Amino acid sequence: MKKINLVFGSVYGSAESVARTLAQALSQQGVSVELHRPETLSGYIPNQQELLLLVSSTTGQGDLPENLFPWFYAMKQQAPYLPDLNYAVVALGDSSYDNFCGAGHQLDELMTELGAKRLGDVFEIDACETMEPEKEALSWLKKWSKLIK
Repeated sequence: MKKINLVFGSVYGSAESVARTLAQALSQQGVSVELHRPETLSGYIPNQQELLLLVSSTTGQGDLPENLFPWFYAMKQQAPYLPDLNYAVVALGDSSYDNFCGAGHQLDELMTELGAKRLGDVFEIDACETMEPEKEALSWLKKWSKLIK
């Protein structure tokens, strides 16, 4: 299986915890995973020969976390063409807000604009329905792993 680059953005730590849980589970499956902390993303353009997994919480009115916004903005401005990149999005949000999982959907739209191909649907985790988003993400990972083999 290809290496997976895992990029996350988090406000209060839930998305980071989900990202770390997914990275650990993938590593235990023998998959090479690189967890990219938001502060290390300056200049980062995903390698198209590897997979990209994006995990993000949503803040405000469907906004990206502050720690992920600089990378998102840079990617939007540089607009690298990524037709051979396969990616997935795990979006955390709260369905009591109008723009549920808005940050994850913004990341999905950006990757689509750059020509990348999403593997599976955007996976939404609703804070109104679960207190343990890591468990939800691990269940999703079992299904997603089948798509990437």
